[in-house]
Amino acid sequence: MVSAQLAVHSEWEGIYVIETLIEAGRSSVDGSKAKILPATWRDLRAVVALEKVCFGRDSWPWPEVLAALTFPGTVRLKAEIDGRLVGFVIGDRRGRRDLAWVASIGVHPDYRRHGLGRRLLAACERKLGSHRVRLSLRKTNEAALELYLQAGYSRVDIWPKYYRDGEDAIVMERIVTS
Repeated sequence: MVSAQLAVHSEWEGIYVIETLIEAGRSSVDGSKAKILPATWRDLRAVVALEKVCFGRDSWPWPEVLAALTFPGTVRLKAEIDGRLVGFVIGDRRGRRDLAWVASIGVHPDYRRHGLGRRLLAACERKLGSHRVRLSLRKTNEAALELYLQAGYSRVDIWPKYYRDGEDAIVMERIVTS
């Protein structure tokens, strides 16, 4: 049985975002039950809060999240379980048909390692419809690196001192064949 409690997770523009915290083991999470849906500006607060949980000091400021949720041509998807946003992905064609970028992808820590990141990534790639898809990640983010390697991505570049704290970013690319 899963027990849960409500806790104040973060404050955004004076509005508290309330989130359910799972107290049971990770085995009770079933990522296959998540619905992958289009994300809209109405998801702004939840995506901003999840960005902060997933990326901390590297999270996007709310105006950038709002832009990603509203700009034409941007792919924006969310994963929901029982009406709660537990993951998201934002993809961008950058005006080119042959190359697209996964600009941000995040899954709440309580829901990781259950296939949600893989499902969001695959759905974003399909929606982008580009022959090549790139993304970047922290050099030390081993879990994300493993996911991307398993999904068929290869390392193509290093961006030295990309992050605020001076850590390098790995740039990865996948050639989409279908």
